[in-house]
Amino acid sequence: MIPTWAQIGYLVSAVCFIVALKALSSPRSARTGNLIGAAGAVLAVLITFAAYKPDHLAPILIALIIGTIGGVVGSRRVQMTQMPQLVALFNGVGGGAAALVALLELDEVSSDATVAAIASAFTILVGAVSFSGSVVTFTKLQELMTTRPVTFPGLPVLFIASILGGVALAVWLVSDPRVWVGVLLCLVGLAIGVMLVLPVGGADVPIVISLLNAFTGLTVAASGYVLGNTLLLVAGTLVGAAGTLLTKLMADAMGRSVFNILFGAIRGGSTLGAGTASERPVISGGPEDVAILLGYANKVIIVPGYGLAVAQAQHILRDLVEELQSRGVKVDYAIHPVAGRMPGHMNVLLAEAQVPYDQLREMDDINGDFKSTDVVLIVGANDVVNPAARNTPSAPIYGMPILNADEAQRVIFLKRSMRPGFAGIENELLYDPRTTLLFGDARDSLTKLLAALKTV
Repeated sequence: MIPTWAQIGYLVSAVCFIVALKALSSPRSARTGNLIGAAGAVLAVLITFAAYKPDHLAPILIALIIGTIGGVVGSRRVQMTQMPQLVALFNGVGGGAAALVALLELDEVSSDATVAAIASAFTILVGAVSFSGSVVTFTKLQELMTTRPVTFPGLPVLFIASILGGVALAVWLVSDPRVWVGVLLCLVGLAIGVMLVLPVGGADVPIVISLLNAFTGLTVAASGYVLGNTLLLVAGTLVGAAGTLLTKLMADAMGRSVFNILFGAIRGGSTLGAGTASERPVISGGPEDVAILLGYANKVIIVPGYGLAVAQAQHILRDLVEELQSRGVKVDYAIHPVAGRMPGHMNVLLAEAQVPYDQLREMDDINGDFKSTDVVLIVGANDVVNPAARNTPSAPIYGMPILNADEAQRVIFLKRSMRPGFAGIENELLYDPRTTLLFGDARDSLTKLLAALKTV
């Protein structure tokens, strides 16, 4: 039995998790929310040691120390552009850990404890799916493998057969909780996770990460039932609910269903991955040309994208905006829900550069302002301003809500090359007579642009 004081401590930890999740809903309170959540986790670990007094303390402490060092070093060294990969790894480790715990607890599950056996089978199967799927999402985002959907003849049949096999093994495990049956179930789950993510295109991978995060939360909740730990049950439910809601919101932001995102490639309709560069003529300019357009504008909207994060140009962009504002130009940032490689990517990136929160405006709030905007400056974004989402039914992004940059008087693109975005389709806005392209690395281009602006 868990002592009363430990249950009260777990309750405090659970409250910390709930408060942290609420705080993460705003950039202003996100840092505080992270600290509160971390404090709740540390408290839970300390209570567990004090309440259960584990016999094999030394190896547990060694594992904790190794994990802590690895987490601290990895988190400090990871680049902002690699944050989604880190999230995928953390998520996968959580699902894998839950599956291993459930496997180890099978010896303690009796054949007449049906609910506990069901929870164990669910944790093993879904935890394994989350682990292997997260590893594949990591390799796609890290470009250790192609970002294009990977399919092969017979994949749908093999995938469905694996699911049916997993269900059959789960039923077997519930009726006869043996470790070797659990190991087979885990192996099938690993295969399902790989086949689930392989057909997903690179642009859709962040949504899959969110979905797998929800899977991990549910496995942690189920393992909490197996272990009789209420805190794990609460924390896992929070993660599962938040991940499910986030997945739905991201899918809606792309105008697609989760089913289409996961299985669209098998049916021939998912995101295709990066395509080849176009040779069509465009209007390009130098920093001085763009500086004149910006310097004499009354209203400018900045559209940040993944290219801004890759170039780590957020600080010089802030300096450029401050220079424009000192000239009396009204400047806002237009934030698309799926810009970058994870939800809130652009918010975090610009907050790191100390950009005021009131300048960061969400798509629904700012879309009506583009018609009265003199210049839109698009830094490293492509698909989120591509009119094909409205005009081309055959496009993989058709139906996705976009920023109405094409309604502004002038458009400036900062791009490395004419290569399309992750959707692999051309952006007709690039060829519009009102559009000027400034080629080069975003950091270098913005630095030259700022210097030119100061001479205008």
